[in-house]
Amino acid sequence: MTVRYIRQNLVANQFAPAVRAFGNIAVIGKIAPPAQSPPADLAAVNTPVDFTDPAEALRRAPGDLGQAIALALTQSPGPSLVTGVRVSETSPNFQAALDVVAGLDVQLVVLANTPMTAANTAVGNPNATPPTSDGPVVALAKHVVSVSETGADGRQRIGVAMLPKDSADPSVVSGALSTDRMVYIAHRSTQDAAAAVAGTIAGYEPHVTLLLKQVAITSPSFTQAQIEAINGSENFGSGPAAKNGVNWLASPALIPGNAVYLGEGYTGNPGGITYIDARRYIDGLSFQLNARLIRSIGNVRITRAGLRALIAQIEAILGPQQQADILTSFEVSVPLLALLDRDPATLTAAEAQRVHDAETQRLVQILVAVNYAGQVHRMSLTVTFN
Repeated sequence: MTVRYIRQNLVANQFAPAVRAFGNIAVIGKIAPPAQSPPADLAAVNTPVDFTDPAEALRRAPGDLGQAIALALTQSPGPSLVTGVRVSETSPNFQAALDVVAGLDVQLVVLANTPMTAANTAVGNPNATPPTSDGPVVALAKHVVSVSETGADGRQRIGVAMLPKDSADPSVVSGALSTDRMVYIAHRSTQDAAAAVAGTIAGYEPHVTLLLKQVAITSPSFTQAQIEAINGSENFGSGPAAKNGVNWLASPALIPGNAVYLGEGYTGNPGGITYIDARRYIDGLSFQLNARLIRSIGNVRITRAGLRALIAQIEAILGPQQQADILTSFEVSVPLLALLDRDPATLTAAEAQRVHDAETQRLVQILVAVNYAGQVHRMSLTVTFN
């Protein structure tokens, strides 16, 4: 037998972090009562059904629900998966359907053919006699905020809703509706503009701005005065634009073909996170960091080597994004590491207590700062002729 002083037994134990989808859509809506008995595979109320084919959606869910799903799926690029949830045609309970959607792996939620009318944006009063419920769009806005902030990991999401056809009044976005987790669309289409825009958003990676992205829908252009009413006045060189949190569908004359495009990429709360891509990117980055670091829980020790390993894992996510020009810079800081790097004899009593508390409580604070590279939305061009 050959003498071996060292025997190796190599075991591959590579860790692949969980991956979060970025373009799954949930559509909630009614179906049209079929002339004959419903097909056997027609979904029951509040039962999620996945769709990847527009024709199948129209067959299985005729009416508002199927049309919205089909319109979302026909966008290019568009979603790979749309989940439909049916509500009752006679007494629709959108809140019950939203409760079902809360457990789904989706990033966008739409209410089929539900414009922001007074009834649909009414705020409920549980103390009234009899108590009243929130309108469907208000319920949607509260849903995306609640699930994103208190739901399970990876459940962060945004909602998409549309103003009534031809409306150029952004004042409807107020109160609970004013949130950066909602996207609002002004349009002049007879189709479901919210579903079409949701499909468009789903087709792009989170860091891509939605400004001037094509939407497969028929929608005549607004007048310039109407666009200014929707958007607010632009203040080049004299302060920020007066954003109202509502986007619009447009056919810019400078783009050949007369296609329809998103006129902006605002969230419903320009005072918060202004743009859709920034909101989606933050959600995606949060999941990436958590998915990468979860393997460290229970394995990495609170030592200099252990904390540096945590920093390396975070840099492995942020470094490629900086190289891809998504981030201009980033910084990772572990305050405890600065104390562990010092001679223990030089620590003050308070600093030594901080190290002791971290070791006994097994809690480490990590600070990550990223500088997101936003894309150009406006240019101020000065041409001088001599």
